[in-house]
Amino acid sequence: MRIYTRTGDKGQTGLIGGRVDKDDIRVEAYGTVDELNCFVGKIVTELDLGLFSDILEDLEKIQHELFDCGGDLASVSKKRPLKLTEESIDYLEEKIDQFIEQAPKIERFILPGGSTPAASIHIARTITRRAERLVVRLMKQETLESDVSLKYLNRLSDYFFTLARVVNARLKVKDVEYVRSARVFRDGKRKEK
Repeated sequence: MRIYTRTGDKGQTGLIGGRVDKDDIRVEAYGTVDELNCFVGKIVTELDLGLFSDILEDLEKIQHELFDCGGDLASVSKKRPLKLTEESIDYLEEKIDQFIEQAPKIERFILPGGSTPAASIHIARTITRRAERLVVRLMKQETLESDVSLKYLNRLSDYFFTLARVVNARLKVKDVEYVRSARVFRDGKRKEK
């Protein structure tokens, strides 16, 4: 099997059900989801199996869901059913609620970092936010069959925030509060405005 096809040599790429220029917003969106998936793979290599087996299971599940998300974003075919579901969002919300209970309470914003894996998780959080912004731009230009990808990415960034805090807590590394932050969290959760 050859890995190269030469079909993209003129600056276009194939979607599921069509072709577009490689700088199309749809390609930017699913390409950023792919970048995020790669970074999650890097995080997996930084976590000790003994201490983080539950999280490693979650991250593998998330990698599969990110493939689903990317495939859904890469599809312009009405015949292909979407793969990412609301159940994935529900699962992330359950995990976020569990993680909030496992990490020390905070009142202020924190600086990204602490341990090496937590710092990587914060980078994944920001890549997730970028992917989310690109999906919003895509939705302004085209009608998507569903908003599940957008909701999923929104929840996933919250998951990564709480995950980074849990990883630091299990490694006994303190989060560093942003010193000029107002009190923005109540009971460890973000205050609603």
